[in-house]
Amino acid sequence: MTRPRSVMGGRLILVGAGPGDPDLITVRGAAALRRADVVLFDELASEELLSLLPAHAEKINVGKRGHDPPTRSQDDINRLIVEKAQTGKTVIRLKGGDPFIFGRGGEEASACVSAGVPFEVIPGVTSALAAPAYAGIPLTDRRYSASFAVVTGHNDPGKAAEGIRWRALGNSVDTLVILMGMRNLRSLLVELVDGGTAPETPAAAVMNGTRPEQKVKVATVSTLADVVEAASIKAPSVVVVGEVASLREELSWWEESPLFGLGALVSRAPHQAGELASALRAAGAVPSIRPLIDLVPTEAPADLVAIDNCLAGLHLYDDVVFSSSNSVRFFIHHLERNGLRGALGNFSARVLCIGAATSSAAMDEGLPVHFVLPGGQGDAESMLAEIIRSLAPANRRMLIPQSNIARDVLSQGLSEAGADVDAIVFYRNLRPDVDVDALRKDLVAGDLPLLFFTSPSAVRNFSELLDEPSRTAAERCIIAAVGTTTAQALSAAGLPAQVVPGRPDVREMVAAVEAYVAQERGSASLSTLAEKEES
Repeated sequence: MTRPRSVMGGRLILVGAGPGDPDLITVRGAAALRRADVVLFDELASEELLSLLPAHAEKINVGKRGHDPPTRSQDDINRLIVEKAQTGKTVIRLKGGDPFIFGRGGEEASACVSAGVPFEVIPGVTSALAAPAYAGIPLTDRRYSASFAVVTGHNDPGKAAEGIRWRALGNSVDTLVILMGMRNLRSLLVELVDGGTAPETPAAAVMNGTRPEQKVKVATVSTLADVVEAASIKAPSVVVVGEVASLREELSWWEESPLFGLGALVSRAPHQAGELASALRAAGAVPSIRPLIDLVPTEAPADLVAIDNCLAGLHLYDDVVFSSSNSVRFFIHHLERNGLRGALGNFSARVLCIGAATSSAAMDEGLPVHFVLPGGQGDAESMLAEIIRSLAPANRRMLIPQSNIARDVLSQGLSEAGADVDAIVFYRNLRPDVDVDALRKDLVAGDLPLLFFTSPSAVRNFSELLDEPSRTAAERCIIAAVGTTTAQALSAAGLPAQVVPGRPDVREMVAAVEAYVAQERGSASLSTLAEKEES
């Protein structure tokens, strides 16, 4: 049929957020979030995904979580979607799992059709598939299962009028997947047995599937209710009934990650924390994002005058030296502030980047990178000699965009080598507000056995926040530094790093910590970690 289109241009996009791990959202779903004007999200949709939203986006928590009472009725949600879309806005309905699998996405789409609001559906990875997969339980297997069914356990199986024929269902498919069934688990398992399902049939419950907090218990249909109660398995959980549940013992893989379940401090600036957090989740760790630095464009009048003057005369520079991806980011910010982004097309200066990450950031912004300076750890001292040796800076005019706390190793060294250097503050490195009491408490409790640092300033801020008990606790942690400069700062703070990767890259840093933990597991230095895993 032909549907009326919204006159104002607004629309609804139903986006499946996936099963729990925010990295399992689809590429298309993430792209939709980046262009949202309004997002309505459920409790089961990871709030980490909200960091993808543009700054202007309105965020509305509608508070739905399984069978718990919502903060808004479904009718209210439908009305809100339509109202926001009719003002011309792109409305994202972010729903845990898949919008059309027990997500009431169909009702929301119908409300839009009735109101003449166009809609789009971006499917998500449902927990019905993902949680068993992360538990090592294939839903089909040629040896055991050629069919499966997904059913909600939300309805009371004792009420026949509510429509699910549990007794017949158990004999209709090889594998049964039950969502939202923890409240009624005992009674629905009884119904399955009464319908002919063998009491000794393997059954499993997966809590927090796909997340580092995942917890799995395998039993039988007759014993699962007691087992999950004793193990405090609660919602959100997925229950699997069928012979395939027995494969868990052989195929368990997620919990085998060396860092599985270990809390990890992510101290990076907010706009940079995502990459490290993603790498930690992929390794099974539980990232705790607590920025210890914040990077913002400088607004100091003297800085802005210097920036504007140098950008107006950008064509007069022979070289521009970028020491980090942040220097690239804020250089571009101030170009755009001055309406000079188009000037990059006539950029004549040589661009020198320290490190591969800086080079990648520069190329992503359209800067013509001429030199990527070598050096194992990308620190200023190791770069200076190479710049002087390779580029002969004498009588060259050079621009170094930097932070307010940048060291003068490069600028002073290049000046001494005969270059005319303008080292100008483009951004400021600040210490954000930190919940100091919570940080100290978590360190002392052993909830953050892994500490990751990517800058000396984060190290200094961390050290200044510690009291005696939390410092003692931090000294027992596994500490990782992304490079030698950060490692030197840790040593100076009395918190030497055990792990420094071969090159300054956050994913390599996580991989190096994985290797360290795997090598040292079982030793005295990891006794605390072992105790936490057993608890």
